[in-house]
Amino acid sequence: MGYQPVFTITPRLLALTEAIAALRERVLAASVRVAWIPQLQRDARVRMAHSSTAIEGNPLTLTEVRAIEEGLEIPGQSSRARREVLNYFAGLRFIEKNAGLKRITHEHILKLHAIIAESVMEQGRAGQYRTIAVRVGRFVPPPANEVSGLMREFLEWWNTRAGGQSPVISSAVLHYRFEEIHPFADGNGRTGRTIALWELYRRGFDSHHIFSVDEFYWSDRPRYYAALDGVRRAGGDLTAGLEYAAEGIEKTLDDVWRRIQTIVVQTGEKTIVLQPKQEKLLRLLENKKGLTPREIWEALGMTRQGAAKLIKPLMEAGLMRRVGGKKTGRYIRSA
Repeated sequence: MGYQPVFTITPRLLALTEAIAALRERVLAASVRVAWIPQLQRDARVRMAHSSTAIEGNPLTLTEVRAIEEGLEIPGQSSRARREVLNYFAGLRFIEKNAGLKRITHEHILKLHAIIAESVMEQGRAGQYRTIAVRVGRFVPPPANEVSGLMREFLEWWNTRAGGQSPVISSAVLHYRFEEIHPFADGNGRTGRTIALWELYRRGFDSHHIFSVDEFYWSDRPRYYAALDGVRRAGGDLTAGLEYAAEGIEKTLDDVWRRIQTIVVQTGEKTIVLQPKQEKLLRLLENKKGLTPREIWEALGMTRQGAAKLIKPLMEAGLMRRVGGKKTGRYIRSA
């Protein structure tokens, strides 16, 4: 019979997919008219590489990952952390290059894993299905001797029936099922998230490659792991997991829309790329009459000095300004 995902199209899931469709249309309509698509693409790759590796414990910050993408050395960090990030960049290039593939094979999956897991495997071999039993917390994936057959069914569904579903749904189904099979001894999380993204590329959902869904997962890792575990506890019913994934895509599209409006701000020859906490600050200022310095650093969970470093480039770019006196001053969004 092969693999058959089990889920229900709930009112919430339907509402999310409708909101996603509207946001996607707005984002793509705006992005095709701007000259800075390459900057958005580059920014998305950096955010994906940072988020997906950070979920697995990589200590590099977004700024450090951006520096690696630019070919700079990061003193004081392990070669393994750097290698994980470089591998992920290479994995993203692989799926971008193969976004037009009509059929995905075992060889493609093995190649993707070999790229992502090269020189960073704690057990097993990169580019080969596992031959050992593994455990993920309380979850015990299928025995190693079943992996090849399960992956054959996985690929059959992907190549023949995934197209009958919205790409929002099919990408999430692939992600959850891949993690359930856990076909490799190590590196399944990074590979599974890349496969979900690959489906969005193949289906033309992210035709410009400017979405970074992994950022949503990274923003609340306990919830991400709970979503994966929830599908298992529900006996494989994907309904709640699909709602969670759709929420992530909606949030991602909303973030991209905001970045299209504010992420690339020309100040002479300088281009500003906002960090997540800078984006959060600008969102806070949208709904306020202004925030004091203390309110800002408390809302962002930062020190006074750290908040000041975030605020300075926003002020220089004209995205926010200070009003009032020295003791009573507040920061507001620029008109």
